[in-house]
Amino acid sequence: MPDFTKSLTAIRAAAPNARPRVGFILGSGLGSLADAVEGVSIPYADLAGFPHAGVSGHTAALTIGTLMGVEVAILGGREHYYENGRADAMRLPLEILKELGVETLFVTNACGSFRADIPPGNLMLINDHINYSGRSPLIGEPTDARFVNLTAAYDPNLRVALHAAAAQEGENLIEGVYAWYSGPNFETPAEIRMLKLLGADAVGMSTVPEVILARFLGLQCCAVSVVTNMAAGLGNEHISHEHTKASAPVGAEKLGRIIRRFLTDL
Repeated sequence: MPDFTKSLTAIRAAAPNARPRVGFILGSGLGSLADAVEGVSIPYADLAGFPHAGVSGHTAALTIGTLMGVEVAILGGREHYYENGRADAMRLPLEILKELGVETLFVTNACGSFRADIPPGNLMLINDHINYSGRSPLIGEPTDARFVNLTAAYDPNLRVALHAAAAQEGENLIEGVYAWYSGPNFETPAEIRMLKLLGADAVGMSTVPEVILARFLGLQCCAVSVVTNMAAGLGNEHISHEHTKASAPVGAEKLGRIIRRFLTDL
């Protein structure tokens, strides 16, 4: 794996003593968390095999350092399936995080809500997902490790810890099921009605392949969605990526406080 070796060597050179415990993948409008880390930031362009993360609102850099006294590694951007048709686009970065010492992966995203009790500006703690796209990042994996058990993909103990952190910050985290829609176009009202019938509470274009990869690698996972809009047919917003970027900071501020408390309590 030449790209793996080159990237790991570059990271070790930039942060020779780093041993991060918690890894993050940040969604649209959530890049400010990386700015608070005391450490180093390495552009993806300097890391062989890392994605370009060519979606506006994402900062394509790996930040390694300390946040609230905990060593962390933050992937400031992700490559989405819709960019190049690769469900496994984040495999190498996640393999790197595991090699560095990460045991827990915290994934964030922006989403459209189906529920009136989780309106824009609020957060949803993901407790399960629906892989509506049907794509798996493990297609082509030759070993039996590809048969990953996803019964508790979103770790129950981490969810308890996040509820406690949210309560201390005066915030309420409602749990729900996240549906992965491949994008890049937004869903139709009919598709949203279908996903509601299937049991989804929110929809987005990321996270699920990353969680599958993380569980494949043996990492514990948790994920929180920032609600930026009501899904198609359920609200009055004009749904667009610009609207997502403009709306995300409202929920991101709440999530940032919860994450800091969560790390403090680890």
